[in-house]
Amino acid sequence: MAPNLKLSCLLFSLIFFISIAISVAQLCNPADKKVLLNIKKAFNNPYVLSSWDPKQDCCTWYSVACHPTTHRVVSLIILADDKISGQIPPEVGDLPFLQTLMLHKLPNLNGPIQPTIANLSHLKSLDLSWNNLSGSLPSFLGSLKNLTLLNLSFNNLTGTIPSSLSQLPNLGSLHLDRNKLTGQIPDSFGYFEGEIPYLYLSHNELSGKLPASLSKMDFNVISLSRNRLEGGAWMLFGANKTTQIVDLSRNLLEFNLSEVVFPRSLTTLDLNHNKIFGSIPVAMTELTFQLNVSYNRLCGQIPVGGRLQSFDLSSYFHNKCLCGAPLSSCKR
Repeated sequence: MAPNLKLSCLLFSLIFFISIAISVAQLCNPADKKVLLNIKKAFNNPYVLSSWDPKQDCCTWYSVACHPTTHRVVSLIILADDKISGQIPPEVGDLPFLQTLMLHKLPNLNGPIQPTIANLSHLKSLDLSWNNLSGSLPSFLGSLKNLTLLNLSFNNLTGTIPSSLSQLPNLGSLHLDRNKLTGQIPDSFGYFEGEIPYLYLSHNELSGKLPASLSKMDFNVISLSRNRLEGGAWMLFGANKTTQIVDLSRNLLEFNLSEVVFPRSLTTLDLNHNKIFGSIPVAMTELTFQLNVSYNRLCGQIPVGGRLQSFDLSSYFHNKCLCGAPLSSCKR
């Protein structure tokens, strides 16, 4: 082979492999990369995002994941960093194929839930928990129809719960606990479309009566503890339900416990610190569960059988006139 031909072949091969290397190195969509760099800038270039080098493929950056074939950014997860401060950058709404957005345990992340999140129509998981977010719960969250997880717990969110959240047909878990939410639980929560989510609303300032519409729902888990809820809770129970965990502790609930029909599926029932009266129904001896009815107004003998005698005093004490093992004997 002539020397010039050999040289031409070598140059062609070199150019070919360089072009392949460049294309592999730049799998990330240029528009997505630009958005991510703007997010980094908005966060004042924190150390946790130091791998976000514009010379490198953004699909290899820490906290970022891309789709295996389209190479569009589908996941942004930033965890546990006190150097990230300020509000959620509006640019997060410019990642059109994002499926997971998790900004978790960023104690200096403040301000409202970013309105541009409404643009993320592919979003399946939105976790903004353990931050310092404030403001109200935006009704646009109900338009994110692909959400399976919505976790806004451990923030300083205020105002009422938007009824639009019941319009999320794929929602499997709703965490609004440990905020400063007020008002009543929406009546629409008795009409969830499709999936019935695990419902966590504890440690807020919710008030009023539980909506009767909740009787239409078969919640697996419902946690409403440490609020200011009043009235009855019959709508959460029933022989045909498959509910496993109910926590209504530390509210102002007032109803006759002996009239409630509990599902056999119950594994945890916590009713402590309410105004519940009546007696413990004999049917509770048939349940395999953990129970706490302390600090109420119950009377009568604790039925004998099942697991009721296996609980310690703290599960029963500070009632009006409850007696029998494990408490002291009933007076005749």
